[in-house]
Amino acid sequence: MAKGEKRTKSLSNNALFIFLSSIFFVIFKNKVFFLGNVLGSSKIAAKLFEETSVMLENLHMKKIYPNLAVILVGNNPASELYVKKKKIACDELGIEFELLRFAENISQRDILQIINDLNHKISVNAILVQIPLPKQLDSSIILNTVSPLKDVDGFTAFNLGLLSYGKEEIVSCTAQGIVKLLESTGTTIEGSNACIINHSIIVGRPLSQLLLNRGATVTVCHAKTTDLAMHTKNADILITAVGKPGLINGDMVKPGAVVIDAGIARKNGKTVGDVDFESVKDVASYITPVPGGIGPMTIACLVNNVAKLAMLHNQ
Repeated sequence: MAKGEKRTKSLSNNALFIFLSSIFFVIFKNKVFFLGNVLGSSKIAAKLFEETSVMLENLHMKKIYPNLAVILVGNNPASELYVKKKKIACDELGIEFELLRFAENISQRDILQIINDLNHKISVNAILVQIPLPKQLDSSIILNTVSPLKDVDGFTAFNLGLLSYGKEEIVSCTAQGIVKLLESTGTTIEGSNACIINHSIIVGRPLSQLLLNRGATVTVCHAKTTDLAMHTKNADILITAVGKPGLINGDMVKPGAVVIDAGIARKNGKTVGDVDFESVKDVASYITPVPGGIGPMTIACLVNNVAKLAMLHNQ
């Protein structure tokens, strides 16, 4: 179908429910688990999808069709899954999705040329480089080759710099999703003690800035941190994104804390997070499940960022 013949996609409540259900609901022992202090994100993600749908309808009426180009290098199973989920979300919302696949042994020079070509391609308004990348590629150089005006993940030094100045234009999808989910609980961020276990540009660094912008006192922990429990037990808000099962147990959590688990790993054939869910759920005021917690918010924030970039390009 030609672009001029495209009709604006509008998600009906039923279609949106089915879509979110297929990706986001968490199944424990054949039951949907979304009770008490368990902070699932399907409702918050659905609301953000609806907001993005309205933004896209307005763009489509102006004959503007957002396009996300995704660069995938190699055959990492986790990356394949994440890209598949991103494509499903884009397809549902009417965002054009362009997947560029490359062999594991692609050279740095070649991938930089590909990114430069996408930077100058008028039909592409958002670029995502799926990480991790193979060892021969310098992630920092590659991510910073993406034009800041097409940097849908917010990983460029330019966009991270804006964030440090309090300008939350295009922000890391996972970090942004965590804050939106946290705010949905009504938790007072200003004046609270927040502990983040992750210091990457994907989660920890942008998330620390988002929380600082909201008046929290932020501690960032990492692999070199000594006595991790000393920091976690003082946290009103505890966020972990390491990928190490059982890293956090109930004895390490302040009673009444909000615990957000953005870690992901496989253990005994199951997908798990960093938090020992059973020992922490009775200590925390809120706790996110894995899966079904941060993952849906990351996807929802990604498509929202695509729409934002399209609007910025056409102001």
